[in-house]
Amino acid sequence: MPDDVQGWLTPRAVAAEAGVSQEFDLSQCVREPIHLLGGVQSYGALIAARWDDAVVDTVSRNAAEVLGRAAGELLGRPVTELIGDEQWALARESAEAVTDSGAAAPQEGPASSGVLPLTLDGEDDEGQGGSRLFDVTVHRNGDLLVLEFEPRSEGGPFVFQNFYPRVRRALQKLQGATDVTECCAAAVREIRTLTGYDRVVAYRFDGRDGPGQVIAEDRSEGREPWLDLWFPASDIPPQARRLYARNWIRVIGDVDDRTAGLVPELRADTGEPLDLSASVLRTVSGYHLEYLRNIGVASSMSVSLLHEGELWGLIACHGDEPRRLSPEVRAACEFFGIALSLQLAAVAGREEADELARNRRALATLLARLTTWAPDALMRPGSGLAELLDADGAVLLRGTETLTAGAPLPDALSGLLARLAQDGSVGEVRSSDRLPEVLGLEPEEAEAEGIPAGLLLLPFNRDGDLLAWWRREQPAPREWAADPSRPVRTGPGGERLTPRGSAAVYRATVRGRSAPWSPAQRVVAGELWREVSGLLTRQVVALEARNTELARTNEDLDSFAHAAAHDLKEPLRGISNAAAFIVEDAGTVLDATSLRRLTTVRRLAERMDGLLDSLLHFSRLGQVGLEREALSVDEVLDDALVVAGGRLAEQGVTLVRPAALPRLRADRERLREVLENLLVNAAKYAADEGAGERRVWVEAVRSAVPGQAREEGGGAGADGGTVTALVVRDNGIGIPAGQQADVLQLFRRLHRRDERGGGSGVGLAVVKRIVERHGGRLWLESPAAAPDADCGGGPGTAVWFTLEEPPEARP
Repeated sequence: MPDDVQGWLTPRAVAAEAGVSQEFDLSQCVREPIHLLGGVQSYGALIAARWDDAVVDTVSRNAAEVLGRAAGELLGRPVTELIGDEQWALARESAEAVTDSGAAAPQEGPASSGVLPLTLDGEDDEGQGGSRLFDVTVHRNGDLLVLEFEPRSEGGPFVFQNFYPRVRRALQKLQGATDVTECCAAAVREIRTLTGYDRVVAYRFDGRDGPGQVIAEDRSEGREPWLDLWFPASDIPPQARRLYARNWIRVIGDVDDRTAGLVPELRADTGEPLDLSASVLRTVSGYHLEYLRNIGVASSMSVSLLHEGELWGLIACHGDEPRRLSPEVRAACEFFGIALSLQLAAVAGREEADELARNRRALATLLARLTTWAPDALMRPGSGLAELLDADGAVLLRGTETLTAGAPLPDALSGLLARLAQDGSVGEVRSSDRLPEVLGLEPEEAEAEGIPAGLLLLPFNRDGDLLAWWRREQPAPREWAADPSRPVRTGPGGERLTPRGSAAVYRATVRGRSAPWSPAQRVVAGELWREVSGLLTRQVVALEARNTELARTNEDLDSFAHAAAHDLKEPLRGISNAAAFIVEDAGTVLDATSLRRLTTVRRLAERMDGLLDSLLHFSRLGQVGLEREALSVDEVLDDALVVAGGRLAEQGVTLVRPAALPRLRADRERLREVLENLLVNAAKYAADEGAGERRVWVEAVRSAVPGQAREEGGGAGADGGTVTALVVRDNGIGIPAGQQADVLQLFRRLHRRDERGGGSGVGLAVVKRIVERHGGRLWLESPAAAPDADCGGGPGTAVWFTLEEPPEARP
């Protein structure tokens, strides 16, 4: 069946694709209870008797004409007085044979009925004694057994051997068909041969509530062609479709038949007429009879075509004259409808299997590139992801990352996907080929907003991660047998549903649709989800194991660095002391070169001792716990200036504090160390003499953070606190962008040791580690313009880092 909305939102009912005439209330037709019309076609008679005691509960008013006994004589009396005990037992046995376990309630799905010949004693039309033969259709309706009597048609008894060869030939032709259109073309030819109707068409519905199209036709000479014409959905309202799904066949012998009403009109237990959903003689809605008269039809038959329990279409037969079909011919047509439904399912299954095999081969090629979860591999050009489902484009949403394949993602769709992903279960394939309709938009509105017509999506989780494919609108031109905006026209009985056929073709274009998503495509999309989900699960497990190993390795490295640095200091002190003693004791004996070398040994030992002190300090940062507290950054900055202030003064650097700094939650000593290192670093790399006034700014930014701070500094902290970015900015010599990552590494310097005030190259590495221990981020920006446009200097460097505000400090 066409892809309507799979596992998603229920679409609006399609009522003839558009509005209808104001003078005629089409909703009356839609609401009409056609299974409770309280009458039967008058060529036959109906009796409903209680299952347990055979007492007649309901009878048609024409019983005297058809059965020779007046309705009043039968009502409340045992039906065995009419048909005898033996034939009553046969009727019960026939009903039990076609119902599930003899259930007392009407069954869902196709109704079950049986046919048997019954003989009634009485007088013939000339008043002579004798017996009359009837074909009686029986079915169970709750606590009633319903018997529908049709006088045996002339022409002698039914001979199966004479009838079966025609049915067998028809079925053989049907089995030779290779696609849906060919199947239906064979079916309409054979059914017309079996029944003698003047026109037989195969009619396929566009979705459960949609209009229908004639896809095959066989007609007598002189009748106008209907092939390929569309008919409004209102021609077959929902309640009629439900009954077609319950009854394989529906015959109307004469559109001008006078209905035989039922006695009583309303049942005492329900207050409604007898439910005739499974009746073969059920009378016909006046709306439908008028419809048939207006298109020149005197008799009709409809054979239901079902697919997976849903009404797929109809074989519709029209006669120019009244026509009664014997139960045997009806049974053959019903059997043919069942066989055609099975053949259509087999053809569809074969086509789906072929498509699924092709798609799985494409999927295998795609998955071969995904040995690990790599979104760039899945979404890169040429990966085949969009082409896998014949889509215009595909999109992967994972966290804050949006990756696309195929055509660019429409702007309106990116904001819609996360909302739609919340409407179903994780891993559930949801699709629609009419997304504007699902969203309640007209096609023109959807086009203006950039919303595609088709969408298939797969949520990975409840966090909004998903994989989706989308398709553009494909306007479909259609030729209608009636103006779909005015399915109601004036007929002999007033305004009625009146298609005119090909003599008045109305051409219109259906918008807001994409090509439908096939069952095979939905299956392959689900398989891709399972594969990707498996990769994600394995990656999570691998990452957890790697993180555990890295944590253990880092702990071992910290312990090793601490132990190595501590243990190496003792021999270094021995080397330095020994060199000093040699110089002191033998200074007058040694030559100048030896003394210079011993002095170098002492200097290198002292430098090594300083590096080991730095390494010890760095390793302790990974082991010592943080004592977090709410504190004033201004107070901590004052403490840092006790050490760093002298260096700033030596270099002639002015500290600028544009505004009061906030209160933050941090370890006081570690934050002081961060500020000391950054201030000393700024003093070291101040602008050269004559370049202008040297300055260092310290400030905080809580919103509209420039550069990376917009990404790194925004949002909430671990306990819901606001993340604040602090910046220490100078107008010094700056750091080239290609070297900014290097200066954050341990023992890395951009200048020689004896330049720019010396140092071990540990300061920024220590700052980065302290900030990360607090759960923050650190990054550099250079060049950065100084806030004061009047001061000179170089391009400058801004060191940003984030810390968390305590709840009591928030505005």
